[in-house]
Amino acid sequence: MAKQPESDSFMDMFGRFGRDLKVPNVDVEAILAHHRKNLEALEKSVRASAAGASSLLSRQREMLQDTLREVTDMAQSYRAPGNPQELMTKQTEFARKSFEVALKNAGEVAELVKKSGTESVDILRTRIKEAMEEIRAGYEKK
Repeated sequence: MAKQPESDSFMDMFGRFGRDLKVPNVDVEAILAHHRKNLEALEKSVRASAAGASSLLSRQREMLQDTLREVTDMAQSYRAPGNPQELMTKQTEFARKSFEVALKNAGEVAELVKKSGTESVDILRTRIKEAMEEIRAGYEKK
């Protein structure tokens, strides 16, 4: 069996293709560098999104654990003998606390999502500005 040559990366093949065409006034290396920067920015953006999603899931897990702990505490307090008025007071207090915690948690989750999305988009926005400047500079050379 013949030995297969190692496959080239897409960027290597594109670079070789551009050099082989011998098209005048085309800086293949500059094009490759431009697209390499685009891919790096995209990778950073994806990493930022993934980190945001990870922190969001972690925080939601903590919120769920806190909620389950509160429900367990409430259920245990129902077992204690007491008059109906005390029971109604406990239920009302639990409902109030639950509502306040739900609002606080919803705000926190919204802030985490916003932060993650903003960071990811900012990385891409910065790269787009840089790319436009690179293109402008390329045309100004001519």
